[in-house]
Amino acid sequence: MRAFRVEDLNGTMGLAEIARPQPGPGEVLIALRACGVNFADLLLTEGRYQEKPPLPFTLGMEAAGVVEATGPDVSELVPGDRVGVFGRDGGLAEAGVFPADRCVKLPGSMSFETAAAFMIGYGTAHVALSHRARLQPGETLFVTGAAGGAGLTAVELGAAMGARVIASARGAEKLARAKASGAAEVIDSEAPDLRASLRSLGGVDVVYDTVGGPAFDEALRATRPEGRLIPVGFAGGGVPQIPANLLLVKNLTVLGVYWGGYMSFRPEVIRESFTELFALFEAGRIAPHISALLPLARVEEALDLVRSRKSTGKVVVTIG
Repeated sequence: MRAFRVEDLNGTMGLAEIARPQPGPGEVLIALRACGVNFADLLLTEGRYQEKPPLPFTLGMEAAGVVEATGPDVSELVPGDRVGVFGRDGGLAEAGVFPADRCVKLPGSMSFETAAAFMIGYGTAHVALSHRARLQPGETLFVTGAAGGAGLTAVELGAAMGARVIASARGAEKLARAKASGAAEVIDSEAPDLRASLRSLGGVDVVYDTVGGPAFDEALRATRPEGRLIPVGFAGGGVPQIPANLLLVKNLTVLGVYWGGYMSFRPEVIRESFTELFALFEAGRIAPHISALLPLARVEEALDLVRSRKSTGKVVVTIG
């Protein structure tokens, strides 16, 4: 079968023919139909992600397809089930073996392409905003990198949760995309003095930061007393160094969110989150924006769209 393989961390990667895997205990074999592309995939290819699969490996963190076979000790899934899967790797292939506990059955109305764009972005945003930050209706949510795969889901979900959303992105086209997804106010990320802009809009209660660097620092200083800040990525800057004195005098809270980590210590958080998210999807209140659909033969082009930030929302690779 075909799979997009990372051979080393020096840029050697591409499509290869490999043996079709077989599921072991607690695993399922999935005939894959689509795979979402994430900024974290780029970090994996460079060895800069917090998890490092042994080389060589098949790239692809979130995918969707049909269960083809199950290993021993798997009872909750059967061949023919339509599922989404969220793993560290393995999604950019014609088939893959994954732990059964990392698979969720898809709503009947959700296509494979939609599912491949849904899992990580909405999963992270929902756990961050609902479970960690306890975002309330009427509060103001500020989202950086708001037109990307991570930020746009937070904009849409925050609006669905009743928050007033302020979105930051680069350029008129991306700002328009954020507006269309529910942002009440938008700020160009290249405009000067982000702190002054946020304060002129009344300040913020919750910051969902996908960018890091100066944007986080400016948002920190525009956060209201008892505000919450959620650093979820550092796509455009360095890792923020947070001055504890500001946290003290404004009674602020900084919340770490490593979504995948919940599978190791509180998997029920992710399961319950997906139940709520699928209900929102079926009610027509959320739906991922897919800006590019590319076949498996064009994975490198898909990765470049994410790397260059030319895409909005999600880039999805179709398989089969």
